[in-house]
Amino acid sequence: MKRMAAVCLLIMGLAACRARLGPPPAAALPALIPQPVEMTVSNGRFVLAAETAFISAAAEAAEGDRREAARLLHDLETLLMGHERGGRTLPPPTHRPARSTVLFSIDPGESARLGDEGYSLKVSRQAVVLRATRPAGLFYGAQTLRQLFLAQAGAQRHSSLSRSLPCMEIVDRPRYSWRGFMLDCCRHFFPKEFIKQCLDEMALFKLNRFHWHLTDDQAWRIEIRKYPELTGVSANGGFYSQEDVREIVAYAAERFITVVPEIEMPGHATAALTAYPHLSCSGGPFASMPQWGVFEDVFCAGNEETFIFLGQVLEEVAALFPGAWVHAGGDECPKSRWRACPKCRARMTAEGFADPMELQGWFVRRMERRLNGLGKRLIGWDEILEGGLAPEAAVMSWRGMAGGIEAARQGHDVVMAPTTHVYLDYYQGEPRFEPPAIGGFLPLSAVYAFEPTPPGLSAAEAAHILGGQANLWTEYIATPGHASYMMWPRLCALAEAVWSPAAARDWDSFLFRLGRLRPWLGSAGLRIADTMWRPVIRAKAMAPAATWQVEMKSGIPGAVIRFTDDGSDPGPRSKSYHAPFAWGSGGAIRAALFSGRDRLGPVAELVLARHLAAFAAAKVKSSATLRPETGGASLLVDGISGSLQHKDGCWLGVEGGSLDAVIDLGSVREVSRVAARFLEHPAAWIFLPLRVKAAVSADGRDWTAAVVIDWPFAGDLTALGSREAEAGFLPLPARYVRLTAHGIGVCPPGHTGAGGKAWLFIDEIVVQ
Repeated sequence: MKRMAAVCLLIMGLAACRARLGPPPAAALPALIPQPVEMTVSNGRFVLAAETAFISAAAEAAEGDRREAARLLHDLETLLMGHERGGRTLPPPTHRPARSTVLFSIDPGESARLGDEGYSLKVSRQAVVLRATRPAGLFYGAQTLRQLFLAQAGAQRHSSLSRSLPCMEIVDRPRYSWRGFMLDCCRHFFPKEFIKQCLDEMALFKLNRFHWHLTDDQAWRIEIRKYPELTGVSANGGFYSQEDVREIVAYAAERFITVVPEIEMPGHATAALTAYPHLSCSGGPFASMPQWGVFEDVFCAGNEETFIFLGQVLEEVAALFPGAWVHAGGDECPKSRWRACPKCRARMTAEGFADPMELQGWFVRRMERRLNGLGKRLIGWDEILEGGLAPEAAVMSWRGMAGGIEAARQGHDVVMAPTTHVYLDYYQGEPRFEPPAIGGFLPLSAVYAFEPTPPGLSAAEAAHILGGQANLWTEYIATPGHASYMMWPRLCALAEAVWSPAAARDWDSFLFRLGRLRPWLGSAGLRIADTMWRPVIRAKAMAPAATWQVEMKSGIPGAVIRFTDDGSDPGPRSKSYHAPFAWGSGGAIRAALFSGRDRLGPVAELVLARHLAAFAAAKVKSSATLRPETGGASLLVDGISGSLQHKDGCWLGVEGGSLDAVIDLGSVREVSRVAARFLEHPAAWIFLPLRVKAAVSADGRDWTAAVVIDWPFAGDLTALGSREAEAGFLPLPARYVRLTAHGIGVCPPGHTGAGGKAWLFIDEIVVQ
């Protein structure tokens, strides 16, 4: 529990309400996430003192539950009192009686009210009494106590208050049994220490399923001793030994988190086929994919050795993970290899299948029987519905919620994990202010609005909705810090969505509580995204007036946006924003959110480029398709730079060809520099140009002083970034500027879209 202690000791700056007459206002209640089912605060305070007694009462519980209750009490006592008791749990001093008590009680008679994971907490002046029917309930109650106790140490400066709680009562239990988070460790490897950090943070917010994505096209991350080449050949940057797995599983179990491993099949199998190519339809050879996407080569469904291999892999996996579930993937499995494979066609004929979709259903059902024989249940992405669902399989619905609804109506258990609400690899704010992401947009408010049980289900069907899960795919997330930024605070929103009653959830209340938590989460080591506490600045080019219309927005109720236009940081006396305004001088606009004199978050900056070509007439010569359809050549001279999100409306895309742009400056000017920025994002079929050429002309007929920049394709299919082409001239008189960019034309060999039309994306053309 060392990491948990480190997190909790600094975790929250929450102010519990002082003794008062009558019920306190909502803002004065202790700020907890997730919000408890019931919470009332009354007069008086409990004070934690050196002689406070910590007592476990579990006489009627089973022996294992009694031991767990004692362990959980020991952990809390060590956390709260260890510095006074030398890090050891000691009885209170014998020369004076205990003035206060912390009591953990397991009471099986509370099962109907609290279930296996619920708890009740009563704080009086003399005692803190935590009751539950099972150790899991005590654990979640202990997380609430950690938040409450340790918040005081951060929120109060006076020692008499820093170790106290308001008198209160809480009755709490989770809404769903599956409260999950998935981390993809295949696209990028994350060290064991970071996995443990994730488990600590999950436990603090009462999440209880860690879905561990361990195999994919890019890498195989788990040691299988029967097949050593899986990690010997296909680990690609790191893997988890079986000792690592046992250590992490045990660490999770202490925090009442079940680890659910994912072993992909029948698709996303390139890493496995690289090590054992005979398990494919073609026989290879293969190489683990250096890019992201969906690839044609999958496990051969007509080869009996495929099932021997997967069965033996699952034997070792089942022995390592004591939980009930193994995730078998099942998503994004192309069928082209199966259609061409004699063995797969023979299998289809023998089984009487009309198409390969049925073959996939048969494949999944066969693997389910193997898992059932190992005492496990299969869960898979919603594609496992196609071709007939395995009898006892559960569905994780990611392509919206329709697959989950269909599965529930068929009587199958469901975990909702739709892209619309819980895909944490999506941007959570304006892309220009955020680290790279795969695309999409998932703000904190969308996660908080997640409702795992959709309307229209009967009571019996709704009972199959086990809960919800957030997923963090890591194609563009290579470091623990970046991963944490994408996780938090959106996982806080998920935690409340899957724990708290739907009727009790309130967005404004959540934001208030999260704002109180935020400083202490940061000081405890969580890299929490500052998106909500940073204003959004947008600009729209107003070409006829040669100005921009600037608009700012805040997601924090009551916050004031203050801004500057001279490059300095905004302060409490800077101009406040009230409505969109016109701005013509260009340069940097910097803005921040304020509450009174306090700045709530980081400064946002938008730079608008005022240069010779800004708002000039521009024409693009191209027979190729352009994106976006609106804006066209004006995007090249609007003074607004794009982010790394190619759909942000600032980039001009040309499909499959080259760009030839001519800008009319309106009169002869002295020109010495032409520059343009190009986007590189092969996963979106966007490549840098191979050659860029700039030229100037006084009359639009005779072009002089051409400058050529060559960029041979470097071969990186996973890149996400931009590159500027710059042409310098002797100062020359010019009215027209011409820039041509020759694209790669088609996606190169090795790309998932090899031979298809590639895109060239260009940003602002700057003329100086």
